[in-house]
Amino acid sequence: MSQNMMTVSSLNTKIKSLLEATFMHILVEGEVASVTYHTSGHVYFSIKDKESSVKCVMWRSNVLKLKFRLEKGMHIVVEGSVGVYTPRGEYQFYAVHIEPYGKGALALAYEQLKEKLKAKGYFDAQRKKAVPKHIKKIALVTAKESAALHDMIKIIEKRWSLVEVWIIDTLVQGESASAQIAKSLQYADRLGMDIIVVGRGGGSTEDLWCFNEEVVADAIFAMQTPVVSAVGHEVDVMISDLVADLRAPTPSAAMEMILPDTQEILYMLEESTQRFIYGIEQKIYQKMLALKHIEELLVRSSPLQQLKEVRTEFNRLEEEFKRLIRYRLERFESQLPILQKSFRQSLSFILQQKEQYLEYMRKKTEMNDPKLQCKKGWVQVSSHGKPVSLENIAINDRFMLTDAFIKIEAICLEKKEI
Repeated sequence: MSQNMMTVSSLNTKIKSLLEATFMHILVEGEVASVTYHTSGHVYFSIKDKESSVKCVMWRSNVLKLKFRLEKGMHIVVEGSVGVYTPRGEYQFYAVHIEPYGKGALALAYEQLKEKLKAKGYFDAQRKKAVPKHIKKIALVTAKESAALHDMIKIIEKRWSLVEVWIIDTLVQGESASAQIAKSLQYADRLGMDIIVVGRGGGSTEDLWCFNEEVVADAIFAMQTPVVSAVGHEVDVMISDLVADLRAPTPSAAMEMILPDTQEILYMLEESTQRFIYGIEQKIYQKMLALKHIEELLVRSSPLQQLKEVRTEFNRLEEEFKRLIRYRLERFESQLPILQKSFRQSLSFILQQKEQYLEYMRKKTEMNDPKLQCKKGWVQVSSHGKPVSLENIAINDRFMLTDAFIKIEAICLEKKEI
């Protein structure tokens, strides 16, 4: 019994040797049950299935190569080996590489970063800067010897060779490319460019991955100069495309989108020139018509012209008056005998009426004349200065009799009714 006895340390050591020798390089599938990103850069997590779980660790050197971020509930495949921590007799799985189950790590990393940046407002349309209409200085952030740069320069010379081009040579592939792209963008932003184009030609997902890194997205988001992202082909949509102020499907297309076409500008200038000439000709024609009209008004408003027009009008009126007088005279001459006869008859009738009226008035006047009435025996009876009737005078009353010529004071001696 004593021969088979061993210490705890020796037991853990044997178990460690056995496990690490047996499970040196294996793949384990499971669901992330918990995950902790340590300040040291290591990641501690555990994976589980329906019946059990296992603790795992990934050292910082391998975490730096991880394209996506581990999250609780994620279904993953872990590559690594089993190790034993002998002081506590605990074993854990040492991960060297992790892939999402059923999809690539790069695809998952892309979606994770996309959601993260979207939540931070990196893709908001209202914060994007407008592309200038008149570009004088442009910076191209790309590899100096790349085909993409050659294509962009070719399009620039064809479309708008007046633009000043700054080429900022930058790595656009590899592990250190994303950091260098970010620095080149920050450098270009300080040069006072009108616009900055960052990009490269086509390639695999791994080749283009540096444009999906958060450091590049942060640099583009912080830019003061408008940025155009032109990476790969039309089907390639990078994180840089979503953050940039303008996304171009290819580097060549970027130049066509932001630069004017010389031939089109010349055509527009020619068309504008023709419109300008036509407009000037029309203005001159209108001014000539206006000048002619003013000249006619001046001639019509001159004193000599007005005198001439008055004289002409006077002559016309004089002739019209003479014609009217002749017409009236001729008309009245034919009617004169009739009018004379009618006048005599009317005059005779009026005289007869007036004579009759005069006789009537003479007779009426004679009847109303007091002197004539007095000659016929009519007098006025008054008493105490007031007219009275004879019936009001009593016997022995004094009264006055007055006509037009004589006043008599009388006394009533006798009174009889007739």
